[in-house]
Formats: sequence, C-alpha cells, structure tokens
Amino acid sequence: VQLVESGGGLVQAGGSLRLSCTASGRDISDYRVEWSRQAPGKEREFVAGKRADGNTYYADSVKGRFTISRNNAKNTVYLQMNSLNSEDAAVYRCSAGILQFGRLEYWGQGTQVTVSS
Repeated sequence: VQLVESGGGLVQAGGSLRLSCTASGRDISDYRVEWSRQAPGKEREFVAGKRADGNTYYADSVKGRFTISRNNAKNTVYLQMNSLNSEDAAVYRCSAGILQFGRLEYWGQGTQVTVSS
C-alpha cells in the first residue's frame, strides 16, 4: 500500500484544514488507518484512527475538534481539523495496517501543518 498525504498548509489559529491520505495498491477500506503528528523537538503522537469496521478513536487532545473519515470510492481517508491552535502545528502522517490492532506497516511521507497566532 502506498500512502500520500496532502492538504497541509498555513492556517490561522481557530481555523480549519482537511488533510487527505490517498492510498494506492490496495483498498483502504480493508485497513486500519491512523493519523499521527510530530512537532519539532517532540515525539510522534497519535491523533486519530479508523478501523476497517468503521470504528473511530481519537487522542484526548483532539476530541471534539478533529474528525477522521473515509471515502472508499476515492480510496482516501480524511482528517478534518477544526479550531486549530499552536499545539496542533506539526508534520502529520497517515499510516495503515491490515491488523485492526498493533503494528502499522505502511506510512506516508507526511504533510506540514503550520498554525499562526
């Protein structure tokens, strides 16, 4: 599975962005897909995930602000991010795994999200 992220950019605090993770090579609907992020000088942290059965799960820091969704026809998983703040600035990467728990085998290159105050 090849994953390509897009949709990052510069946004003002309080604004919104929608990130896309487009898969090729396999049907993304068969995979668990997660978004994670890494800010400079910090460790990578989990953001949101969606299992093949449709169940979603979120980090506490983004609950109520971020939404993960999937468009099977476009073979794409989205991360809608609202009410962005400076703590959300990071490189966001999507990853996918055939198992519904545990290791994620496939990773995209990432997309930069910058939040200006």
